[in-house]
Parts: sequence; structure tokens; C-alpha cells
Amino acid sequence: MKKTRLILGMIACVLCLTACGSVQESTDASNQKITQEDALAYGDQVVQDINSVVQSGMEMQFEGDEVISAALESWKAAQTDMGTYQNITGHEADISEDSTVITVMVSGTIRDAEVEILLDKNLAITSITTNVQYGFGELMVKALMNTAIGMGTVFIVLILISIIISGFVLIPKIQAAFSSKGNQTEEVKQEAVATTPAQTVEEEDLTDDLELVAVIAAAIAASEGAASTDGFVVRSIRRANTNKWQRA
Repeated sequence: MKKTRLILGMIACVLCLTACGSVQESTDASNQKITQEDALAYGDQVVQDINSVVQSGMEMQFEGDEVISAALESWKAAQTDMGTYQNITGHEADISEDSTVITVMVSGTIRDAEVEILLDKNLAITSITTNVQYGFGELMVKALMNTAIGMGTVFIVLILISIIISGFVLIPKIQAAFSSKGNQTEEVKQEAVATTPAQTVEEEDLTDDLELVAVIAAAIAASEGAASTDGFVVRSIRRANTNKWQRA
């Protein structure tokens, strides 16, 4: 029942505004007029209705109306800093040919706020916005915080850019390190390839050395008048054709 009365009250308020506009309309039917007194009364009524809807939790009832839904969301968001609504402390209206701006000052438990109601030339509501009024000190603190955050972000970005630029110096060194490792690997491979044939040659020459040892041992045995070479052992052979031998 309470919700029904509240909805009916808001509808009656809108109808009242339309009626006031019709009484004050000029010769041009598309140019409706509203008096200063009616505009102020209408603004007070809108603020009270918005507060009642939010306090009753009836926001879902106005989801189809974009203007009213936005007005209710703005009021709810403002209550975080404004606190609980107390009363209306003042109002003013600026009436022109194309639009009417009604400003209603309200008092909250924490801060005051201003509700701005904008009507078009046909007295239809186009927007309702609630703006919390902050003190000079609060505004200065917020300005300093925004400045600090902005400057801090700039300095952090500059530091990151400097680190990235300084890192470019390491790129040639890293490339040189990888190149030297590659060259060392190639040199090791080449040495391994060069060493393998030499060893093979030495192994292949062992047969010729044995034959040479047998010939030398036979010659020494003949010069000594020995019947066989069993008593002779060749310790080493020098390429200068110098043979070292020792008799066992």
C-alpha cells in the first residue's frame, strides 16, 4: 500500500507540472512556460520523491524510465559521501526559452549536496543529477592526490623507458658471447677432425716400424755373429735413422 501511494504521488507530481505548464502556455503551443514559484515547488517535490523511492528500495519499479533510473542511481551514489538525507536547505530556478534548470540544495549527515533538475522547453525532464559539495580542504587534498598519482605514473613510465634503453647496450655483448661460443664449438670440431687422421696414420705406420725393427735386429745379430735375434730388443726408433738397441 505504501509503495502504491508513493508511485501515485510521483505521477500526480508530474501531472501537476504539466497542468501548471498548460495554464502558463503562450500563444505558441510548443513553448510552454513555468513560473519561478512552480519550478521551485516542483524541484522540492522531485527531491523528496527520489529520496522516498531509494529509502523504500523501489528502484526496480522505474527500470523502464532511463531518466528516473539514472536519477536514482546518482542519488544512491551521492549518499556514500553525503550520508543520510536530512532536509532541503534552499533552491533556485533558471528559466529560459529553451530549458529550465532547477537546483535544490539538500543537507546530509556528512556533507551537503545539490540536486540539478533539467527540463526541456516542453517541461519534460531530461536529467536529474546529485552533486556532493566538498569543502575547500577536501578539494585540495583530492587535487594533490590526483597530481601525485599523475606525476608518479609519469616518473614510473620514464624509469621503465630508461631501463629498457639502457638494456640495448647489453644486446651486442650477448650477441658477441653467443658468437664466440659458436666459434669455439667450430674450432673444437675442426681440431677433432684434424686429429683423427693423424692418429690413424700413426696406427697404420706401426706395421712398417715392426718390419724395420726386424731388419735392424737381424743386421745387428749378423754383425755380432749371433745365430738369431732372440737376444736383441729394440727400445726405440728415431726418424733420423738412429737406432737405440740393448742386448738382453
